[in-house]
Amino acid sequence: MNLTYQPYDLYFKYPFTISGFSRTHTRIVLTQIALEGHIGYGEATLPPYLGETAETISTLLDKAKNILKKQTYPFDIEAIMSQIDALADGNKAAKAGVDIALHDLKAKMMHIPVWQLLGSNPKHMPLTSCTLGIDTPSVLRQKVEEAKAFKVLKVKLGSDDDKQIINTIREVTDKPLYVDANQGWTDRHMAVDMVLWLADKGVQIVEQPMLKGDIEGNGFVAQQSPIPIFADESFQRLSDMAHIKGAFHGINLKLMKCTGLNEGLKIVSAARKSNLKILIGCMSETSCAIKAAAALAPLCDYADLDGPWLVKNNPFDPPILRGGKIQLSHGAGLDL
Repeated sequence: MNLTYQPYDLYFKYPFTISGFSRTHTRIVLTQIALEGHIGYGEATLPPYLGETAETISTLLDKAKNILKKQTYPFDIEAIMSQIDALADGNKAAKAGVDIALHDLKAKMMHIPVWQLLGSNPKHMPLTSCTLGIDTPSVLRQKVEEAKAFKVLKVKLGSDDDKQIINTIREVTDKPLYVDANQGWTDRHMAVDMVLWLADKGVQIVEQPMLKGDIEGNGFVAQQSPIPIFADESFQRLSDMAHIKGAFHGINLKLMKCTGLNEGLKIVSAARKSNLKILIGCMSETSCAIKAAAALAPLCDYADLDGPWLVKNNPFDPPILRGGKIQLSHGAGLDL
C-alpha cells in the first residue's frame, strides 16, 4: 500500500461559534491509500480542542507509511489499526484518516459499499440534524431558513444568551431541537433548571452540559433531566466507557475522537451492552468523513452529520439528503 496525504483548509459559510471559541475555518488533512490500482480516501480534521496539528498528523502518517507498505490484499483492518494505534498516544484524528481510507479501499476492492462492510442497514438511517452555531438573532433566523431541508436542528449553547437563542429559533420553527452546551454551564443547579426549561421548548437531547472532567456534575444533571444527556467531550474512545458509567444517558460517537470506523463499531456494541443511546456526530468535515460516519449511522439512535452543509469549499460532492436523512449509496466504497 502507498499512503499519501495533503493538508487542506475547510472554510465555514458562517463563523462557527460555540461556548469558548469561534473560528472561520478548520485545517484538515486528506489521505489516500493506493493498492493494486484502487484508491481509498480518508481525512483527519483538526478542531482546536483535539490538540492535533498538521505537523503532528504528518509525523504519525509518515510512521504509518512503513506499516502500510507491507500490506497486500486481502488485508486485516483490525490488525493494521492496532499497529498504527501503537505508534503514538493520542493522534486520534490522524489515525481516523488512515482508518477511513482503509475501509474505503477494502470495500472498493470487494465491490461493496462501506455500510455493507460494517453490517449497517440503510433502512434504519436516523434523521440527521443541522447545527446552528451561536450567533445574533437575525443570523440565526437566516440559518434556520437555509436549513429547511433538515427535519431536526442542533443548537449550540453555553453563552449568556442561551434562552434568547432558543426563543429566537422558536419564533421561526417548531422543528425538534438537539442542544450542545459544549461544557458551557458551570453551575449544576443552573444546568438542571436550563434542561427543564429546554425540555418545555421541544429540545430532545442535551450534550455535555458540564465540564468534561466533572463526571459527578454531569451525572447530577442527568439524574434530574427528563430528556437524555449525552457525553461528548467526556467520551472519546472505547476506554472512556467505564469512566462515564452512570453519569450520562448516551454518548456522542465521532470518528475523529475514536480513531475511525474500526473502533467506532466496537463502541456501538459496547454502548448497546451498557444501555447507552448513541448519537453519531462529526467535526467540521468534508463529505469523505461524513459518508464514512453515515455508513455507521444506521447502527445508532441519532445523527448529527451536517459537515458538508456548513462549509463552502467541500472538495467532494455532498451526500444526498432526502426527508432529512442521508441516503447511503450502493456504489463501492464511500462512493466519493
